[in-house]
Amino acid sequence: MIRIAIANQKGGVGKTTTAINLATALAATGLRVLLIDFDPQGNASTGLGIDRARRTRTSYDVMTGECGLPDAIVQTAIPKLSVVPATPDLAAVDVELVDAEDRFRRLSQALDGVSSQWDIALIDCPPSLGLLTVNALVAARYLLVPLQCEFFALEGISQLFHTVDRIRANLNPGLSTLGVALTMFDRRNRLSEQVSQDVRAVIGDLVFTTTIPRNVRLSEAPSHGLPALVYDHRCPGSEAYIALARELLDRLPQPAVAA
Repeated sequence: MIRIAIANQKGGVGKTTTAINLATALAATGLRVLLIDFDPQGNASTGLGIDRARRTRTSYDVMTGECGLPDAIVQTAIPKLSVVPATPDLAAVDVELVDAEDRFRRLSQALDGVSSQWDIALIDCPPSLGLLTVNALVAARYLLVPLQCEFFALEGISQLFHTVDRIRANLNPGLSTLGVALTMFDRRNRLSEQVSQDVRAVIGDLVFTTTIPRNVRLSEAPSHGLPALVYDHRCPGSEAYIALARELLDRLPQPAVAA
């Protein structure tokens, strides 16, 4: 199973939208996809149509050891796509596990038990660099960074990459950055184009060729409990995520994906 953390400590950059729609696009190729909602806001769960009544076991229970990961998995309406949902309880993990010796490896240990059942696991991280995001980065083989096309984009990503370097040095030497996905790109706005050029100049080939546009259908879809690819598969946002999924697969080791 290939594990990918979708992270950026800055909020509102499209992490959850990217997680939901990439997961859907990858499942559509026939891969068995597990999406782990690791954000206490639980937006990935909501966006995939998992209402509160179905969140009886969640990522919080997995992290605290109250249940195993298989007990928290919920099948979505999308074939081959399942989710480990989240609730606001997850925010308490930072405090509850503060003295636990294995607090940085809880998620990694939980995923070890289901590795043979899934081809890809996507982890939707919260907008912070706290214990939850560290757990995701320790568990992951790859990092995918959604980056909004705005003025302060590069400032935030440098802090994230610094954290990745520390985790690689101390906790997960196998972690590598799969790529940076530019989101909320507005072709009518010269700033978006300028930010895109600046990011590509600094980071180079790490930036995916595909950019995710600002698109009202991407914003509407979660209120219907659907990925945009199901809500309107022909909208520019859906088409962009399909293209991004192709690029992502091209960057992954193909034998591992096929397994």
